[in-house]
Amino acid sequence: MGNAVRTTGAARPGGTRPRRGLGDTLSGVAVAIGCVLFLGGFVWGAIVYQPYTVPTRSMAPTIQAGDRVLAERVGGDEVRRGDVVVFYDSVWGDVPMVKRVVAVGGDTVACCDAEGRITVNGEPVDEEYLGPDDRKAMTRFGERVPEGRLFLLGDHRTTSQDSLMRLEGDADHWAVPRDAVRGRVDATAWPLEGFGMVERPEGFTQLPGGVSRPGPLVPMLIAVGAGTVLIMGGAAHGPLSRRSAAAPHGRRRS
Repeated sequence: MGNAVRTTGAARPGGTRPRRGLGDTLSGVAVAIGCVLFLGGFVWGAIVYQPYTVPTRSMAPTIQAGDRVLAERVGGDEVRRGDVVVFYDSVWGDVPMVKRVVAVGGDTVACCDAEGRITVNGEPVDEEYLGPDDRKAMTRFGERVPEGRLFLLGDHRTTSQDSLMRLEGDADHWAVPRDAVRGRVDATAWPLEGFGMVERPEGFTQLPGGVSRPGPLVPMLIAVGAGTVLIMGGAAHGPLSRRSAAAPHGRRRS
């Protein structure tokens, strides 16, 4: 009987196997790095952010009713004036609510100066996100926010049930405890046409402590995007290289 020869792969003339080229190696590395970036970005986002659906129009036009927002998981101690926060206070309602922090514990907040602006510790605050009707909806008041609590207002003041509305009818619960905060809104994620970052308002920058810094959403999206590019680029290398290698043979046969 003759000896059977087992072959494990295509061989070049002379009995040598095709060697893995530098391009194949680099494409494999690109796919591996891409997977790390892509999956890492999603895991990072799941740890840092919590999605919420905004139930009312009280934050329009900044955030519309039904919008899906991404809130960075932060404690109430990290919240600063101007932040849009998600909070849960059973006295205010049985669902998480979204409002803007206008003043914090120890602040004296009042309405209004000669130009119709809220003042915090005597400093007028330019709230560029307010419409004309919302400015007119403000009523005169002046209060000192208790320590450990937050004075919260909606951007759509004509319809917002917030600290000002409660100040007029519920003297014991108009300020929200800091520990009621569940997160700080960084972006609107849905619907797609409304996707974008929720900017920190310039009007609060002159107050002590300034405004908060955005969370890591942008670096996270960059990681996911870069991972997608690397995965697609690396995966495309094999078919493209085989196609280019086959082209000369096809020309010779013809």
